[in-house]
Amino acid sequence: MKNLTKKYFSKKALSVLGILFLFSALVIACYKAPVTGRNQLILLSPSHEAQLGLEAFQQLSKEEKLSNNSSYNASVNRVSSRITKVSHSPNLNWETKVFDEDKTVNAFALPGGKIGVYTGILKVAETEAGLATVIGHEVAHATARHGGERVSAGILAQMGQAALQVALRNGNPTAVNSVMQAYGVGVNVGAILPFSRNQESEADRIGLIYMAKAGYDPREAVKFWQRMNQFSKGQAPPEFLSTHPGHQTRVNNLNKWMPEALEIYKKAKKAPNKKLL
Repeated sequence: MKNLTKKYFSKKALSVLGILFLFSALVIACYKAPVTGRNQLILLSPSHEAQLGLEAFQQLSKEEKLSNNSSYNASVNRVSSRITKVSHSPNLNWETKVFDEDKTVNAFALPGGKIGVYTGILKVAETEAGLATVIGHEVAHATARHGGERVSAGILAQMGQAALQVALRNGNPTAVNSVMQAYGVGVNVGAILPFSRNQESEADRIGLIYMAKAGYDPREAVKFWQRMNQFSKGQAPPEFLSTHPGHQTRVNNLNKWMPEALEIYKKAKKAPNKKLL
């Protein structure tokens, strides 16, 4: 009975994998990222994504200190409002909060339109146009459903690991362990990290279009990443081991996409470019 159970599980596992991959192919055909038109694999429904994002945002809001600086909050909300209105998902339940942490030079977006901006990134942004670079990028993550796509990629990686374990179940334990470790490293460096960097680059491109549509000079995005490069000099890991593209890579990409963004900016109603600090 034991051997029959293993045999049955192996066939069943492969059948389930086949069905899921077929379903994935259908999903790919049904969803494309805005601006780039890239085919996407997303196994979560938008409502499920939004619920996960809301729960995480509520938890973060309890754990992190919110900024009571009225000037910071006004600038962040003003820029967020302009950019979300011209995004591909203006009707999402957008919400932006400023977290009082000067040592954290970061911002984030969660599925469903929840955006967090740490005060530490404002000194790099310098102006509302610089801030539009940051918020445009984060809004792009949400409209392109990058969170759900990343979760889906993780699910497929786990499925691959489970299938490999089934295939190697009768092998030498030491050899099996080595293969599984190699699989983990290979998937991370060869698939997950490049996938994450591709998402970040896509968010840069979509965000550049959003800030231009909202009336912010897209050339300020290049200046922002040049400042970020100076700010983080020597602190970033090698690009192939990072979840994000290198700062110079981002600058090169932005310059490549700039002509399209400038054409959009010429036709947009110009936004005020106030100093943040």
